[in-house]
Amino acid sequence: MKLREYTHPDFTEEKFVNCPEAVFVPAPMDGVAPENFHAMSIFPEYFKVDGKWLLAEESRMDCVPVLKDGKIHVVEFRNLSKGDLVGVGRTENCEDGIYVYPYGFSEGKPEDKDIFAFRTSRSRETAFSVDYDELYEILKYEKDHGKIVWVMGPAFAFDHDARKAFQKIIEGGYVHALLAGNALATHDLEGAYLNTGLGQNIYTQESVPNGHYNHLETINKVRYYGSIGKFLEEEGLDDGIMAACEKKGIPYVLGGSIRDDGPLPPVYGNVYEAQDAMRKEVRGATTVICMATMLHSIAVGNMTPSYRVLDDGTVRQVYFYCVDISEFTVNKLADRGSLSAKGIITNVQDFIVNLCKGLGEWE
Repeated sequence: MKLREYTHPDFTEEKFVNCPEAVFVPAPMDGVAPENFHAMSIFPEYFKVDGKWLLAEESRMDCVPVLKDGKIHVVEFRNLSKGDLVGVGRTENCEDGIYVYPYGFSEGKPEDKDIFAFRTSRSRETAFSVDYDELYEILKYEKDHGKIVWVMGPAFAFDHDARKAFQKIIEGGYVHALLAGNALATHDLEGAYLNTGLGQNIYTQESVPNGHYNHLETINKVRYYGSIGKFLEEEGLDDGIMAACEKKGIPYVLGGSIRDDGPLPPVYGNVYEAQDAMRKEVRGATTVICMATMLHSIAVGNMTPSYRVLDDGTVRQVYFYCVDISEFTVNKLADRGSLSAKGIITNVQDFIVNLCKGLGEWE
């Protein structure tokens, strides 16, 4: 697979040469940006500083640019310190020494496309065959050359084949980090421990007697051992999503919610600690796949830029997929305006099994 090459703007053009320098104003107090602050996007953004155009190497939408040590840092409002030099200006085409650049990967400008055309959105009528083929190639490339981050809802843990498929994808090396909530881990562990998901057999879907206790029994037992890893070890369990993550040393972040049962020991109860932990994993991501979780998908979508600056200075594209049976969820992510965000509308359990087979990991 060959990645699209990134083309930097031509900074010899008149609009770059003759525009003013970007202005940076000290933050008036901790956690507060100055008036007329500039809000970052998911696209590459350049700032003119001392006659040079500096690229914000790591971006995130809804944050502000901070000039420090000759670099542009992208900082959440809550992490601002009094005196931080924050970029100001609401324009995007050099008027304030700021340039937002969405066309670096040769995606084509709006004027290159027909104004009127059928089926330009993603819907249940869209043909997704080419998306699967592209995804196979992307994952095979990223396995050894990038970082693949998966964002998952609990639906996978309720189905025998889906759970098995994702376990094999982890074991095959196609998962470098997992972001989820208490539910995915709980029901996956319930599947390993009691062969049920919320009290239903994960293969036959038949409810077992007193099955509504099963997820609570699982949580309670994990809390007794103090960690997921210890629970799996002491109970002699080695199948499922969490077991595969533990076995392969794959980092996972479980962000809690107000409705959580238990929760499991590693679940973050503080949303901002969870956000920081999630962003730590997203920072190096080159492919992100969100499946069957609207809120986690939107959260990760907001913190994932459309590009990544590698250690050698190369700018590369970030691939972003959202898979859900709900068109609303998929299109909510597409509305971010990302160059690379693609939606696939399908049952996620079928999706992960098909993906596993397409990658040659299914037995």
